Amino acid sequence: MVRMSASAFRYQPAPDRNGVLRERIVALAHRHRRYGAEMIYLKLRQAGLLVNHKRVDRLYALEGLQVRRRKRKKIPISDRCPLVRPVEANRVWSMDFVFDRTADSRVLKCLTIVDDATHEAVAIAVERGINGMGVIRMLDRLALARGLPQAIRTDNGKEFCGKDMLTWAHEAGVQLFLIQPGKPNQNAYVESFNGRFRDECLNEHWFTSLAHAQVIVEQWRREYNDERPKRGLGGLTPSAYARQLARNPATLTLGSKAL
Repeated sequence: MVRMSASAFRYQPAPDRNGVLRERIVALAHRHRRYGAEMIYLKLRQAGLLVNHKRVDRLYALEGLQVRRRKRKKIPISDRCPLVRPVEANRVWSMDFVFDRTADSRVLKCLTIVDDATHEAVAIAVERGINGMGVIRMLDRLALARGLPQAIRTDNGKEFCGKDMLTWAHEAGVQLFLIQPGKPNQNAYVESFNGRFRDECLNEHWFTSLAHAQVIVEQWRREYNDERPKRGLGGLTPSAYARQLARNPATLTLGSKAL
């Protein structure tokens, strides 16, 4: 009488078999609030869970976990200068500054140092102010623990171009690569890292003091190196990729695009 087929009337919906996977996706998204579906998928694979990326994308969308994109200022299009990616760790580092503020509106100046070959965050120095001598002191500390690279790529900031820095580089046997003014794309590795640093760390925390900022930033740096998988490294973390590269440099078959 109701013109309904018997199969439709008797249909019983299949139970949801993705409950556990949903919970893990939501937990990861709440812990890493700026991770998208692709990063959540890589974290699940990192934990040993074999799951299809399409299922992760679908469940991620159903839970309404999409990351809201922050608006960026439009940048004039310019010619890109290709970067030659080193085939060994500790050959070329990139340095730059990132600024933020504590709760009392005082400035935080962060010196970020990235290894171009492995994308490791070599160091992040957080101070109220860092001049040329401060940069040199940080590099001297790194020299004791890790050694110095053959070259360092920077912009034309006064901290990197001053007499103290030039003298130190000459005595240490380190070559300085200075990008052209107004072309940050020539320092793309550290610029890409700075974007992740600001999005996933600085914008996610309200620092009450300099000491608080130093602790949180160092925790994030270690997590970035040891836990955060990167698509540009074949889904490996920077630390894992550095170990793989040390064992077999010929495995570096990835492109030179900064991710």
